[in-house]
Parts: sequence; structure tokens; C-alpha cells
Amino acid sequence: MADFVHLSAAGVSLVLDFRGPSLPAVVHWGEALGDLGPEELAEVALATEPQPIGFSADTPVRVSILPEQSAGWLGHPGLAGHRDGTAWSSAFTVRGVDRSALGVRVRGFDETAGLELVIEIELHPAGVLRARARLTSTAPGTYWLDHLTLFLPVPAETTELLDFTGHHLRERSPQRTAFAHGVRVRENRTGRTGYDSAYLLCAGTAGFGNRHGRVWGVHTAFSGNSRTVAERNYHGHSALGGGELLLPGEIGLREGGSYTTPWVFAAFGAHGLDSVSERFHSYMRSRPGHPTRPRPVVVNTWEAVYFDHDLGRLTELAKAAATVGAERFVLDDGWFGSRRDDTSGLGDWTVSPDVWPDGLDPLISVVRDLGMEFGLWVEPEMINPDSDLARAHPDWIMAAGDRLPPTARSQQVLDLHNPSAWVYVRDRLDALLSDHDIGYLKWDHNRDLVDAGHPGSGRAGVHDQTHAVYRLLDELRARHPGVEIESCSSGGGRVDLEILARTDRIWASDCIDAHERVAIQRWTSLLVPLELIGSHVGAPRSHTTHRDLPLDMRAGTAVWGHLGIEWDLTRATPGELARLGEWVALYKEVRSLLHTGTLVHGDVADPAYSLTGVVSESDALFAVTATATSEAYPPGAVAFPGLDPGRLYHVRPQPPGDVPDGNAAAWGAALPWYTPAGVRLTGRTLGTAGLRLPVLYPDRVLLVRATPAGAV
Repeated sequence: MADFVHLSAAGVSLVLDFRGPSLPAVVHWGEALGDLGPEELAEVALATEPQPIGFSADTPVRVSILPEQSAGWLGHPGLAGHRDGTAWSSAFTVRGVDRSALGVRVRGFDETAGLELVIEIELHPAGVLRARARLTSTAPGTYWLDHLTLFLPVPAETTELLDFTGHHLRERSPQRTAFAHGVRVRENRTGRTGYDSAYLLCAGTAGFGNRHGRVWGVHTAFSGNSRTVAERNYHGHSALGGGELLLPGEIGLREGGSYTTPWVFAAFGAHGLDSVSERFHSYMRSRPGHPTRPRPVVVNTWEAVYFDHDLGRLTELAKAAATVGAERFVLDDGWFGSRRDDTSGLGDWTVSPDVWPDGLDPLISVVRDLGMEFGLWVEPEMINPDSDLARAHPDWIMAAGDRLPPTARSQQVLDLHNPSAWVYVRDRLDALLSDHDIGYLKWDHNRDLVDAGHPGSGRAGVHDQTHAVYRLLDELRARHPGVEIESCSSGGGRVDLEILARTDRIWASDCIDAHERVAIQRWTSLLVPLELIGSHVGAPRSHTTHRDLPLDMRAGTAVWGHLGIEWDLTRATPGELARLGEWVALYKEVRSLLHTGTLVHGDVADPAYSLTGVVSESDALFAVTATATSEAYPPGAVAFPGLDPGRLYHVRPQPPGDVPDGNAAAWGAALPWYTPAGVRLTGRTLGTAGLRLPVLYPDRVLLVRATPAGAV
């Protein structure tokens, strides 16, 4: 076995030190080191080895990807657990290392504790690192696992942390803190990814931004309870880590039993947050199952009709949707059982004869004849106490012992770890997809998991429930490979890379107010590429905020994702329908660019403005968005990033987002460059001197197109 393993891809290096019998230490994770031989790697390790301080150990403390106290480490342990009160401290010895195309598989044993550990470490071609571990009990008794957390070191220059908080209608709200001494633990106990999950925990150099500063980020890819950790201690060690948050007694390993952690994803960016995003987006787009066909324009019925399901009304809505260019029509909640409002019917996945006496096929035929796909809303993991299923199987409701959890949204959680419940849901959804021409499921999940135990035993069940949902999605995808699935969780409550391994889109938020969506979509796209982020044009007055916004702002924000419409178009004016049709036509023209190009963001000093763009070799589109009045009047210039510095570009306004709806324009004094003729500038000039921003009213968006006009 070699003393060192050096993984390198896309400008990133990971160096693992296998000297000695213990688990490998991470010598370096960050910018590529070049083609180094064994002797040079040894010199790197020598140059970065810590000085022994003699209080915890007389030798240098080598901190592995799974830190152990037995190695002298007194910080946050990678593994916490015990075998009926013993074996609480592990001391793994490496017994084998297998190389793979992407990385290594390390096998470690602790014969005293009776544990086997297998750690997989991969560095993908995009420079994204991921790791997970499998722990197996090899001795009699039960090993009770508290947590298994994998860590990656970051350098001392990382002085700031960025992670996320939020709530329903305001998901993924960024927050910055100093990376100070101590342990910062972000725990999610909601039973789903959560509105306020850390999402992507980033450590960076002082003041890092969209396009500057060095950044290291980790994401815990799990759709249940999770924990994400940042630690800096007096030993001079700083690290980011992640893993599953286990409830008491949730994982007890008898002899031969195993537990596997979620994948922990990590990325290094040498040039700000955009370089981290580019790695994650490239990784996502390289997956074999990543959607490749053009993302169809969606019309969703929820904010248009809510529970008012009527064939005549929905037929008119479908016709209006087809008129503006929609390609997929999704019937939301209210089509099944006794579901006339949100208090009953969940679990009874049969078409309601009261609302649909002839079934769903008449509406499906209308939609298909208009040239659109048909989609359907479901919430398979939940159950209303007022449902036929709950009355027949109260023992299928998750509970901590004999007491039921409090209801939320008048619903409880169906225990999908119960094989009978799992088969029931599988069979009902399979029948719906087999009996109807359905190309899309909007899969919702509308409550946190409170007191989520297995009825009867009362044992904690979030871990089991999460993996049962994964198996259910996998089974349905195998039976119906042509059906696309959206992950919705009362908005953006389940957004992570593991749910996205099984779905084709996430719903970023139930809030489709464009003012709020500017930030929600920007930070969601830090990890998730635009083609997977559902983004809808809402009604003139937002249903969730009661804010009135012009159509160009609503549509000009929604095109920066997977475009949809959630508005009763039968009430729109002919002028509004025509204008919306222009925006849909633009989306269809540029969706290939938006969904394959590189996402960039300008570092705009004025907090009233933001600059978002997508750049490819042959095209670029930017959005200048104002969400408040400018600090400067008129505002200054801003660099347009990401363009080839050696190429000349034709830069001009992009219709229909070309109306500079601001005071200066009202006075007839538009920006000199903001004309159909535009200007011709090099990518270097655009990325340094930039362009002067227009004076805009708040909640306005302008589009700017930049296409190559020749070499310089």
C-alpha cells in the first residue's frame, strides 16, 4: 500500500496520508498541486505536519477524515457510540485500500471494539469530492450508534462561514458568521431536509463573494435529519463535516449489522461562490439520469383554482395555457377521495367520483389534444385522520408509543417502513401511472416529522422512513422510467442532492412572489442547476405576500429556472396573455443556454441591484434586477463576469425584458448604450470596466444579451 494517495481533477487536489496503521489523514484539499511523485508528496506532508504540543500526545496528532480520540484528537469525534456501555472509543487500523476510477475505498478494523469501517472517497471530474462510510458490528451484543460524521480540513485562511436558514416562503436565506474557535453545529430535526438546513456550509477567506475569495463548501446529502459541522480549535485545526442526525436508539447494530452514512459532498472554489457552483452544476449535469430534453413550460393549477376542480373551468384554463405556449399541465391537490379541502382524504389515492364522475381521462384528453403533457399532484407519505385509509389502518400512522403526534395541516405521517403500508402506496401510485397517460408527478410532503416513531414499538423511525421513501421512488422510477417527478415539500422543504438523485425537479418555494424569489432562486442555485429549479409566474397580486408586481418582473424572474405558470389565465387580459406569450417564447429560445451554460453573478456593491447571467461559448444572457431604490442616483457601472476576455461581444437589450421602466426613462433620458444597436466590447472590458446600470423602479428586471461578434 502506498504511503500517499493523490486524487486530482479540474484544478483540485486531495492528498491522503496512509503512513501508519490508523485511518488516513487529509494532507491537502484545495487547489491542484500538480503532478507530484511519492517523494514530493512526502515533502508536502512533512511541510504541513503540525508540531507536537505534548499535552494530548507526544507525537503529532494526525486528524483523519473520521477523527478519533485514540489518535490524540480531543475535538469533535467522527464516531460516537458504544457497545452496551463499552467500546466507546474507536481505534481503527487500515487493513486494505482499493483504488477505483474516481478514488479510494479504505477498509479499517477495530478488533477490540468489534467494528469494521469502510470509507469511500471519490473526486469527480468536475472537482467535486464526496465521501461516505459504512460501519459494521463484528462482535456479539449491540453497538448503539450516536453519530458517524466525516470531516474535511480547511486552511486557517478561512475566517468566515456562510450557511443558510429560513422558513416556509423564505427558504435558503443566507447568514454569515465568523469562523471562530469552537464547534458550530447545524442540526436539522424536521424529518425532511428542512427549510432552515445549513444546505451548503461554506468556509472562505475574508469577504469572499460571488467572484472573489477562496471558498470550501460541504453539503450533507440526506432527506431526513442531518447535522453539518464547522470546527476550529486551539490545535490549529479547522474542518467542515456532515452526517445524519440519529435519534436516540435509532441505530443499534447487532453482530453483522451495518449502517451507511449519507454522502457528504464537498467542493473548493478558487474564485468565489460561482466557482463552487460551477463544480456542483457540472457534477449534476454529468449524472447518467440528469434530464436532457428541453425543460417543458409548466402550468400548475394550484394558485389558479385551488380545490375548485371542475372539468369546464380546467378545460378553459388548459386552452389558455396552450395559447401562451405551455407544454405541461399539472392538476394539483383535490382530485382524489374526499379531498375537497386540506382536512381529509390523504391516503385515499383513488379518483373522486364526486368531482370526476367520468374519471380523469376527459381532462387528460383535453390536455393531450392541446399538445401538452399531463401531470398530477400526490402526497404519498402523509395521511389524514379523516380518510378511509386511516380508519382501516390506524396502526400505519407513525407514533412514539401509544400517543399520536399533534396533527399538522390536519395530517399525520404514514409509516412507510411498515411493509404493508409501503406496498399499498406503491400499488396505488403504480395503478394511477399505469391506468392514465401521466407524464409527471408533483410529489409533495407537507409536514415535519414530529414524534415520528414506529407504532407498536415506539422506536424512532426517521431514518427508516427516509430510506423507505428512497426505495419507493426507486421502485416507481424503475416501473415508469418515462415519468418525471418533482420534489416538493410545502415548498422548498426537501432540497438536497440525495432526493435529486431520484427526482427531476425541486420546488424552490411556495412563495412565487418575484421579489422574494430573486433571493430564493439565487441561493438555491448555489448548489442546484437552474434546469432543476421550478420557478413560476404568479398572479399580478402574490397569493402569499399580497405584493403587486408587474408581469415583466414576474416573468423576467421566473425564466431563470424551469419555467412554469401558476396563475388563473382565464382571468388575464388579452394584453397580459400576449405579453406572457412573449416571455414563454424567449424562455424556449434560451432554455438550452440557461440549462447548460455557466451560471455567474456579479459582485454588485449597490444592495438594491443584482446581476445574474448564464454564459456559454456562443451566447450569454444577463438579468439586471432592482429590488429597492438605488443607493446612488444614477447607479454606477458593474462588471459583467464570465465572458471570454479575448472575444468581442455585441451587447444589447433583450426583448421582452428590454423596457427600462424607471424615472430616467420616463423623462426620455435612457442610457446611451441601452438601445437596440447596443455596444461592442471585449469580454475583458465587460469583466472589468463593465456597463453602467440603468435607473429602475424597485422590482424591475432588465435582460441583456451578449453574443460573440468576432475575435480581437
